Formats: sequence, C-alpha cells, structure tokens
Amino acid sequence: MYASRKGSSRYLTIYAYVAKDFFFSFFVAFLFFFFIFFINQMLLMAEDILSKKAPLWDVILLVVYAMPSILAMSVPFASLVGALMAVGRFSSDNEIIVFQASGISLKRIFIPLMTLSVFFSIASFIMNDYFLPAGTINFGKLYRQLLSSTPALELKSYSVKNYQDSTIVTGLVTDNVIHDLTILDTTEDGKKRVIAAKNSILKVNDQRAGIISFDLTDVLIQTTDPTRPSRFEYSTSNRMEYNILLKNIMDSMGSIGPREMRSVDVQKIILDKQDILDARLAEHDKKLIEKTYALKARYAEVSGIGSSPLSADNAASLLADDYRGYRMAMGEDVSDRSLQIYKLEYYKKFSIPFASIFFVFFAFPVGLFSKRSGRSVGFGIGILVAVLYWSLLIGGQTFGVRPDFSPFLSMWLPDFLVLFLGGIAFVLRRIR
Repeated sequence: MYASRKGSSRYLTIYAYVAKDFFFSFFVAFLFFFFIFFINQMLLMAEDILSKKAPLWDVILLVVYAMPSILAMSVPFASLVGALMAVGRFSSDNEIIVFQASGISLKRIFIPLMTLSVFFSIASFIMNDYFLPAGTINFGKLYRQLLSSTPALELKSYSVKNYQDSTIVTGLVTDNVIHDLTILDTTEDGKKRVIAAKNSILKVNDQRAGIISFDLTDVLIQTTDPTRPSRFEYSTSNRMEYNILLKNIMDSMGSIGPREMRSVDVQKIILDKQDILDARLAEHDKKLIEKTYALKARYAEVSGIGSSPLSADNAASLLADDYRGYRMAMGEDVSDRSLQIYKLEYYKKFSIPFASIFFVFFAFPVGLFSKRSGRSVGFGIGILVAVLYWSLLIGGQTFGVRPDFSPFLSMWLPDFLVLFLGGIAFVLRRIR
C-alpha cells in the first residue's frame, strides 16, 4: 500500500513538473501569437477607422469586441509551439533520458501535455462559440453607430458597395474626397441610370439627419429605359448632389451570418437548408425521369416503333425539342452555395479550437528529436507548421464553397494531416 502511494505521488510530481513547463511555454507562445493577431487587427483598424478620424473610445471598444476572435485563434497555435518548446527543452537537456532511467515512460510524460491540450481546446471552443459571436455582433452594432457620424468608414479605395437600389464604385479615396466615382441606380420611373463623376466630396447633411450627400463635380449621366433598351439618354453637369439614406446602408450591413451565430444555431439553419435542398433535388430527379421517359417515347415514335409514325421533318424537330429539354434539365444547378458556407463555418467552429489536441499529438514526438537548443528549434518548427496549417485552412475555405468539395474535409483536413504526421513521428520515435 505504501509503495503504491509513493508511486502515485511520484507520478503526480512528474505530471505537475511537465505541465508547469508546458504551460510556461504555452504562455510565451500565446503572447507571441496574440501580439501578431492584435497588431494585424490594429493595422486594419488604422486603415479603415483611425484614418477616418473616428472617436478614440469607440475604436477602443471595437478592439475589445474583436478580442475574442484574436484569443480563439491564438490558443491552438500557442498549444503547438508551446508543446514543441517544452518537449524540445526536455530532450535537449537530457531530462527525457533521466525520466526514462527513473522508470517514467514517455507515455506518462505525454499524459499532462494531452490533458492540458484538451483544456485549451475546450476554452478555445467556448471563446469561439460564445464570446466570438457576441463580440462580432457588438462590433457590428458599434460600427453602424460610427457610420452615422463618420460615413467615410464604409467607403474604401477601389471598392464596390451595394445599398438597396444603388451600387457605388469608388476610385481612390482620400479623406472625404472620392476620385472617379461611379453610381448605378434606378430612377423613380424605373429607368436604369449610370452616374460618373470625376471627383466627389462626401459629407453628412446636418440639417437633414440620416442622409449622406455626395457633392459630385464633372458629372456624366447615362439613362436607359428597360422598355426601350436600344435608346440611351446622356446629360452632363458641372455639379450634382446625390443623397443616400443611412438606413439603406444600415440595412445592407444588418444581416447576421454564420460567424455571428453559435454552433447550435448554425446547425439548425443547416438542417432547414438541407431539407429545402433535398426537396429541390427530389423534384429535379423527378423532372429528369419525366424528361428521360419523354425522350425515349419520342425516339420510339419517330423510329416507327410507336403507333403513329411522323414525317421525317416533324420527327427530327420534335426529337430535337425533347432532347433539348432533357439537356436543360440535366444542366440545371440545384446546389445551394449558402448551405456550403454555413457548413464550412459550422465545421470551422470545431476544427480550429480542437486543433490544440492534434497539435500536441504532433508536437510531442517531433519535439523528442531535438538534441540542442530545444526551445528555439521547437519555436521555429512550430511557426513553420502554423503557417502551413493556416495556408491549408484558407485553401479549404476557398475551395469548400464549391458543391463538389466536402465542407467537412475542407475544414478538418489540416487537422487530420497534423494527426497523420504525428502518428508517423510516434512510430519513428517508438513511443510506448
């Protein structure tokens, strides 16, 4: 009994020692990634918000609301680099040999690392699934409030913005001056209009609340009547004022996407969209079967197999019509791109937070190969793997919107690849 308690106490001491070193390395790596992502966020805000002279306190709040996203991304990569640094130090300082000589197996050393990785994954998932949507929603609300006082926030250089019935294409934007502005809209009588201006000054009309005005100079206007598409009307003006309701801009930004939702809410929408898509697919299959039978029947009729053969010209024409209808039915797109996007975001809410477990599984055997400068080598390998993982994740998100790509594999393939490489490293290191 005493020996058993003594052995358990020894293992607990080893677990605490390994966990302490891992947590320290994790904290250092976390600060590094947090700083990188934070600086990236600040640079984006400096370009989009600070340069437009937005109130400082509102900018600080925007940074706070963006913090959950930064934290959620920093934790998995910090787990990877932290584990590589900790295990690399154990190996380079020959502590792994001391552990094994004392009867402590590598599997025992691996236990506290994996336990902490599970804890980090759960914490990252909570941050990603609860605080990130809440922060993103509050970010959007505050941004829309800022837009009321600083409308230049929404207009960036060389961009296209849609507001209700208006589309605005901007050239270079400097302060509140927009160069080479193009506006496409619809007039009250239903005519299509294109307005091109050499320069435009953006301003808020204090006397008419809720309206953004564009003071256009050197204006060319082209108007087209949809009922008479071959006729165009042109006019020019030295100066023109064009107004947009702020409500139209708010409405265009007000929709909540899967990123702003919790995973359970995204799952419900996915199930609803999948039911609709399944119904469309069933209807399409039914239509395709009908077109197939109609084509076969027509072919039998024009071949003289049926009861009333047709003349050669009529037969060829009718057969061509049926075949054209069959080909059109075959070529109909019944996919749902929005469903793909929701699935991608849903799987992403799990794949990134729980990547900590896969990263530690990879980092433990790889870190054992370090013979000198364990922390430095681990840090370098960790950064390289993090960049490759991020590249694969971006690639998966890009290709995952296509109907012929699996959203699940698009988001989970980087994790599975890390797991596979970790398994190979485990075999090569002969961990048992």
